[in-house]
Amino acid sequence: MSARSDVLPGRAGRSVPLTFVCGAAVGVLGGMIGLGGAEFRLPLLISVFGFAALSAVILNKAMSLIVVLTALPARLAAVPFAELGSHGTIAVNLLAGSLLGAWAGASWAVRMRSGSLYKVLAVLMVVMAGALVFTHTADLSGLGLTGPLLAVVGAVAGFGIGVVAAIMGVAGGELLIPTIVLLYGVDIKIAGSLSLLVSLPTMLVAFARYSRDGSFAVLRANLRFTLVLAAGSIAGALLGGLLLGALPDTVIIPALAVILLLSAVKTARHAAAAHTAA
Repeated sequence: MSARSDVLPGRAGRSVPLTFVCGAAVGVLGGMIGLGGAEFRLPLLISVFGFAALSAVILNKAMSLIVVLTALPARLAAVPFAELGSHGTIAVNLLAGSLLGAWAGASWAVRMRSGSLYKVLAVLMVVMAGALVFTHTADLSGLGLTGPLLAVVGAVAGFGIGVVAAIMGVAGGELLIPTIVLLYGVDIKIAGSLSLLVSLPTMLVAFARYSRDGSFAVLRANLRFTLVLAAGSIAGALLGGLLLGALPDTVIIPALAVILLLSAVKTARHAAAAHTAA
């Protein structure tokens, strides 16, 4: 398949220091709330670095994959694999849906017109803002579902998360962690580690689907940019982890939600511009 015409190479003149600093800023934001920050990286790729919607999603997915692979050993050190083993059925249940969702989401993304994808991304940024506020302000506890009903709800939830993660190019922890706590009633620390075990294969499936499309060439054309931004994200996440708790949730969470909402508005404007250009 040939590369899509709306997959742009990004703005010229991206300096390595600027790229690293932007990645670090994203990492700090994510690290301060215990997440990777990919939902904040996506608007930067579109608005600051000038990538078209699909290009931004694919680059964001690549960087999310790098960040998750880096974070996984630290997470497993904090929560031993043996402790996670007793919760293996949770990961399997969610993966039953998320793997299909990732393939479906990536397939839909590569088929969408650029303007439509911008609109979808804008809506999903609003959803992420809501999930962020809910996760950090609500009193999360298990819903008490059991048996076949839990298995069905878990697979359906996994499918939805897989679709969102694939379309936005994120790991999906923002949605996976509260889902795991609500559906299965596990501790949020264990939920964080389980979310990585679910998100990694889910991202690989989406990545495999994107690799079949001509637009995947944007990754090869911007490999250095991707690595530098990912390195900045990792460094920032480490710093953000050290700053965890430096600001109360009552301050940082609303501020981050507002950033996502403003990003959604700006992304929606890109949709209008793409529609006009078409």
